[in-house]
Amino acid sequence: MTAAPSAPFLAACRCEPVAHTPVWFMRQAGRSLPEYRALKGDRSILEVLTEPELAAEITLQPVRRYRVDAAILFSDIIVPVWATGFGVEIVAGRGPVVEHRFSGPADLSRLGRLDPETDTGYVLDTVRILARELPAEVPLIGFAGAPFTVASYLVEGGPSRDFARVKGLMHRDPATWEALVDRLAELAIDSLAAQVAAGADAVQLFDSWVGALSPRDYERFALPATRRVLEAIGALRVPTILFGVGTGELLGLMASAGPSVVGVDWRVPLDAARARVGGLAVQGNLDPGACLGPFEAVANEARDVLRRAGTEPGHVFNLGHGVLPETDPGVLGALVDLVHAEGRAGRVQ
Repeated sequence: MTAAPSAPFLAACRCEPVAHTPVWFMRQAGRSLPEYRALKGDRSILEVLTEPELAAEITLQPVRRYRVDAAILFSDIIVPVWATGFGVEIVAGRGPVVEHRFSGPADLSRLGRLDPETDTGYVLDTVRILARELPAEVPLIGFAGAPFTVASYLVEGGPSRDFARVKGLMHRDPATWEALVDRLAELAIDSLAAQVAAGADAVQLFDSWVGALSPRDYERFALPATRRVLEAIGALRVPTILFGVGTGELLGLMASAGPSVVGVDWRVPLDAARARVGGLAVQGNLDPGACLGPFEAVANEARDVLRRAGTEPGHVFNLGHGVLPETDPGVLGALVDLVHAEGRAGRVQ
């Protein structure tokens, strides 16, 4: 691992005192940065992330520009499935798209086991570069997609609004669904464990679309596989973050999956979220859309998040989802300065 154990991000994940409230942004690397667009050119995301020097440079760009307290690996949650040959591509403006979607038990044979060094060696080489180049006070966050969210792309064939095919499979053939998310849990564990071995200091498990489920269905169809991933990676003694969108009614169940930190979207006041996760650290939760306004308005919204975070340790400031493409990088830089100056959760006075 690269970062000092006392780095504010790592300390906050452990609910320990911090010199300042740590802040980073989901999707901080990439589409909102002019230096990223200049470097990427016409290449696809998958082309870029398979070039370790390029992916490492993109990961470093927001660290230099914003002075954030953590870097997140430039990659994609679909990479392990793509690398093992399931047949998925990332379509610009749409996201992951599967040519022949998962529809039943016969498709389980299409999900092979991941050999991280052989299948995704470019990801691990990127991690190794970053482990050398990041400052000691800036940890590297590795990541993977949670089983439910990755399964949703495979079953739906791409992004979905109603997740009708997913829910149909879960209730029509629960044994096949369980086998699918178990396979995807294995992929996530293998990928994350390799990232940690290569130098990642923490990991985030993105369950972006699990908010489509009721608490009952989450507990039955998503929680067991998620818990399996978090228990396996938590045993490696690195902080783990579990994040989803629209998960206000699921936060308590998400906390029971065993993460170090629960990521919170902007729909739930942060003080309410802290009460729901039972003493775990929280991450969030400024509305990304607020960052499109003048900085005075952004500052007011950020101060409300900081106020609701309180003074007890265990808050990592972030947006409630990813940085929007049209966000002014200058606004995010000023936001980092504000959070560092005014955050009080766990702060050593």
